[in-house]
Amino acid sequence: MSTLDEERQYVERCKAGLRRMLDSARHNVIVGESVAGDRYSAERLGRHLKSLAKELSEEPEGPPFFGRLDFGPDAADHRGRAYHIGRRHISGEHGGPPVVIDWRAPVSRAFYRASARDPQGVAVRRRFGWQDSTLTGFEDERLGQGEEGESRILAAEIERPRVGPMRDIVATIQPEQDDLVRAELEESICVQGAPGTGKTAVGLHRAAYLLYAHRQRLERGGVLVLGPNRTFLGYISAVLPALGEVNVEQTTLEQLLGGSTGVTATDSEAAAAVKHDVRMAEVLRGALYGRIREPVEPVTVLDGSYRWRVHEDEVRRIVDDTRRDAPPYAIGRERVRARIVDAVRRRAEARGATPTAAWTRKVGRAVTPFLDAVWPAVRPEEVLFEVLRAPADHGVLTAGERAAITWAKPPRTHKSARWTQADLVLLDELAGLLERPRGYGHVIVDEAQDLSPMQCRAVARRSEHGSITVLGDLAQGTTPWAARSWPERLELLGKPKGQVIALTTGFRVPAAVVDLANRLLASLDVDVPATRSYRSDGRLRLTRVDSLERGVVDAAREALTFEGSIGVIAADAAVEHLTSALWNSGLDVGDRLRVVGASLAKGLEFDHVVVAEPADIVEAERRGLNRLYVALTRAVSRLDVVHARPLPPQLSEPAPVVSLDSTLTFGV
Repeated sequence: MSTLDEERQYVERCKAGLRRMLDSARHNVIVGESVAGDRYSAERLGRHLKSLAKELSEEPEGPPFFGRLDFGPDAADHRGRAYHIGRRHISGEHGGPPVVIDWRAPVSRAFYRASARDPQGVAVRRRFGWQDSTLTGFEDERLGQGEEGESRILAAEIERPRVGPMRDIVATIQPEQDDLVRAELEESICVQGAPGTGKTAVGLHRAAYLLYAHRQRLERGGVLVLGPNRTFLGYISAVLPALGEVNVEQTTLEQLLGGSTGVTATDSEAAAAVKHDVRMAEVLRGALYGRIREPVEPVTVLDGSYRWRVHEDEVRRIVDDTRRDAPPYAIGRERVRARIVDAVRRRAEARGATPTAAWTRKVGRAVTPFLDAVWPAVRPEEVLFEVLRAPADHGVLTAGERAAITWAKPPRTHKSARWTQADLVLLDELAGLLERPRGYGHVIVDEAQDLSPMQCRAVARRSEHGSITVLGDLAQGTTPWAARSWPERLELLGKPKGQVIALTTGFRVPAAVVDLANRLLASLDVDVPATRSYRSDGRLRLTRVDSLERGVVDAAREALTFEGSIGVIAADAAVEHLTSALWNSGLDVGDRLRVVGASLAKGLEFDHVVVAEPADIVEAERRGLNRLYVALTRAVSRLDVVHARPLPPQLSEPAPVVSLDSTLTFGV
């Protein structure tokens, strides 16, 4: 029997192991209902067992393993052993050794880290080739004998066409990526990475690794993944389930702050810039705590025939001390109540009374009118209503900035106010000043370069007692407040000691496309390293046309003759027109062929990209060159740049066209 046949037999063992695990999980759900010692334990055990059974039953179809490690005689703990490495652990029969080791297990790290120079005890590293769920071949690297070369299977997996949502990269993780994935839970890191360097995949795989290594700690706080938009979240949604992790909250910052249903108005560019400025935090704090008044009379509480009085100087001291403690506003109000009640209790006890819980509640209610006058209860909407109706001059904002955020026609009350996207961030800031929001054990923020200072504060509040993974590319900053420096952004995120690591090898974008995009870096006013591509395949073509619509249609029609997804990326204003042109030419715009506005292209990838009229993309917004940089780097196999107008100067020099047979020609 050949080695390939033996490995195929091993695949069947793995499938049988998964079936046993599923049957066992379902059986344990039934048995678990009668073994727990109390109701609380029964509920927790039941949720855990049902979650495990559901997770196994929804296991995605795919290869049970992607690699194998054969350890040599000098491997201390694993001498002479062999392990298959896969996306999830698969148990052995009758309690025997597992048939597949989870990629996150400590022993699996050698699969990613071992080399001919440092074999780490590995004699042979085997990579497997698959066609769907069928094992088609393998290749061995004999590290113990100093053999290590280019892996055909690794290259094929990296260059495989992208169809559908984002895939995991467990079979292709590189050593520098593995370092980031396995960083300790307490570490906050920032990954600066150009398009295609795998920063998003690194962040998602770090989430999966942390849940594996610190599951008990993270089950309490949870893991939060923040993406830039719903389209992006849909694109990455399959990665964590494929890695065996389904209990991760994936959302956008907008949804986290209250959702788009609360947005019924739009800010001017000037107003949005002021509202996203970090100085608004000081404005809002002043408006909220400015509602606190200095006590001007004692507190008097009627208690049957007694009249308890807390003198003005003591009440003032209670309020002042509470303000110095700087608790959240709502907690401070209740702390003042508790301290006044305690002062009344001491007076009652001095008269021989024995206060009860009911007595304490009654006195607490009696103190409410005083609190309403001195430390009034308030909602975020009420405070923001007052700020936007007539911003006070505290020397924080200029007169022009105050005018920019002032309502031209103020609503009658906060209940009739129409809020904007930026207002949601301000309301969240106020809510955080009132009460502490829910915190997470770990937060992963993608496209973080586009967060405003106030949005950073919203993230920081949710990761105050946890760690974060910041993912982004300064060159892709497209918002008016986009970051130009990561240390400054990490400080706003509450992690000033976070380490910044740059990924500079691109695995998704072919070299010719990377070289074209790198031409823009000098004009983007950011300090980021140029990217080099791992890949030598792909094609780049720049085409001057008389009719943009006809040129785009021709490029899309040719792209449909290749395998994979196709994205036509254009200035937002041209999307509807180009979509109609494609439909009218008989091309089916749907799952495989999509037309995407440049403002929504970030984070997406297509096998074949047609960038329509770069000059229009550049001129559409203030950071148009950054937007063009994003558009050009969405291609993972082929890029057509179609233009009727002259190209931007940065791209106008002759560009090589790299075809699939690696011959070189020159674009027009």
